[in-house]
Amino acid sequence: MPDDASPASATPPEPSPEPPIAESARVGIRRIRLEDGDEFVARARESQDLHRPWLFPPVTAASFAAYAGRLIDDPTRHGFLVCTRDDGAIAGFININNVVEGSFLSAALGYGAFAHAAGRGLMTEGLTLVVRHAFRRLGLHRLEINAQPDNTASLALARRVGFRREGYSPDFLFIDGAWRDHERWAITAEMTAPGTSGPPRG
Repeated sequence: MPDDASPASATPPEPSPEPPIAESARVGIRRIRLEDGDEFVARARESQDLHRPWLFPPVTAASFAAYAGRLIDDPTRHGFLVCTRDDGAIAGFININNVVEGSFLSAALGYGAFAHAAGRGLMTEGLTLVVRHAFRRLGLHRLEINAQPDNTASLALARRVGFRREGYSPDFLFIDGAWRDHERWAITAEMTAPGTSGPPRG
């Protein structure tokens, strides 16, 4: 073996962190990776009291691998992590789901904050970045958010980022063992304010 070769038992280096797609004052967004499993699962486990009964993100390595794999492999989905700029920690997640191209150019958003980051405005910055990315980079025209009426935190976030309430759908999604009513919120590219540093206009 050459003198400068590494021994076979050497620990492989940690993967380099993926650079953010976009950044705001306090957070950046980047695509989800399989390598994020340990931190994501730990955050999800400690956030179950915050998430229930609205969200059920993966809390095991196997369920995370399946969840992340779908976001990575399915061209109609895009998975993003909201990470704090000072330390790179995962503050939350935002997924663009059900992308429809052609004359529709629409998608649905799902998101959640982790407990250590909740109530600090970090998801407002992160969702604003994802909305801009969807309109400016992915070329979408419309984004929708569907949230249960009692999920006041989710509805408040949609409102802060400029989404408008468009309707109410009884028995819309099957969550936690039952069909749940949802409010429908949406934003279009025309509703945003290009070139500004704050959330899109309402």
